[in-house]
Parts: sequence; C-alpha cells; structure tokens
Amino acid sequence: MADHAITDPLREIAAPRRNLVATTTDRLREMVFAVEPGAQIGSLSELARVLGVGIVTVQQAARILEHEGLLDVRRGPGGGYYGRRPDEATLERSLAAYMRMHRDSLDEALDVTSLLFIELCAAAARCNVPQLREELSDFAEGLADCADAGQLGVRESELQDLLFRMVDRPLFELLTRVTLRFATMSGGPDLYRGPGGIAGWIAGRQRIIAAIVAGDEALARFEADRSNRQVLLAWLRRKGEATSP
Repeated sequence: MADHAITDPLREIAAPRRNLVATTTDRLREMVFAVEPGAQIGSLSELARVLGVGIVTVQQAARILEHEGLLDVRRGPGGGYYGRRPDEATLERSLAAYMRMHRDSLDEALDVTSLLFIELCAAAARCNVPQLREELSDFAEGLADCADAGQLGVRESELQDLLFRMVDRPLFELLTRVTLRFATMSGGPDLYRGPGGIAGWIAGRQRIIAAIVAGDEALARFEADRSNRQVLLAWLRRKGEATSP
C-alpha cells in the first residue's frame, strides 16, 4: 500500500495564520504611507474593523511595523496607532544587521556599490553647480596628503559625501554609507595596502575627479570602472581563489 504523507495539524493551522498576519501587515503599511508622518491611523478596535481581522492579528502586524520604524503605538487618552517614517540611522542599522547575518553580504555589497559608483561619477559629471565642482577640484589637490590606509578610508568617505551632494541618489547613498561603514568595521578589503597601493588610489581618484570636473560623462564612467570597479573585482577574485578548497 502506498505511503501517505502525515500532515501536522498544528502546522496547517499556523500557515494560514502567518499568511493573515503578513497580509494585514502589508495593508497596514499601505495605510501608513497614505497619510502624513505623525497622523493617526486609528485605534486598535477601529483598525480591526477596517481590516476585517481580529485584534490579536492587528497587534502582531503593528509590532512588525513598529520594528520597521513605521508605526508608533500611543496609550492613554488620545492614544492609538500613528504613522511615522524611519530615519536614516534606523535604516542603516537594519541594513547593517542584515549584512552581519549573511557572511558573504559584504562582498556582494562591494560588488554592487562599485557598479553603481560608475553611474554616480557619470551623473556627477552632469552637475553644473560651479561651487561643487570647485570643491571637488580642491579635494583632488588635497589627496596628496593621504599617507596611510587609515587616511585613505576617511578620504574615500569624504569623496562619497561630496559626490552625493552633486547627485540625488538616496537609495544608493544609503547602501554606500552602510557598506563603507561595515567594510571599515570588518577591516575592509586590502585593495591599496602599501605605499604603491595608496599612490595608485590617489592617482585613480584624481583621474575620476578630473573627468567629473571637466563634465566628461563618458570619461568619468571609464575612469570609475578602471580605477575602482576593476580593482575591486580583481581583489574579489583573489579572495575567492585564496578561500577555495
């Protein structure tokens, strides 16, 4: 006689429950984004009625949104559920925590941000604000003072900050900031260790900056690929070869 799968009745009950909470969370999240930050979404009983679910389900969904930084729960007179928006620090902490959970996430993030850096430099070349271009030129001249790997990390962050002032790319900026911070805390890739390596980094960044200041989008993209992404990809290949069995 053929074997029949034995189902777990508790699992069958739990699965729909999880789906209900997930669906309720999605609907509640859309309600939050539909109003201005700080606006009241409703009371517990009101939300249960509007969403057509039980009070416990609303509470579970609310806890998820609280963790995401999208909801405030206020008790007492005038209490209820209030929408909010997560600040940048909250988003950075969440993304950094995710990267810590996945061992290979730093390599992936460096790969992605190096690719996006090419487009960032190209976009910065289209910036026509004279003051920012002048500031970028002054930054390039000051790179000659970078004498060790520690200073290199600081100057790289300063360069990223300046480029993001020239280009409005909030999602990429968030990912880049978290990646740079996480790389620094993890020891970072030893791309430019040693005097020759630092000199190479300085020369590469100066070529990128010169192309941006000149408003040459194609050259900025080329130099960012040559001096940043290709160097990183080579490092990732060496790292993979060193750790492979």
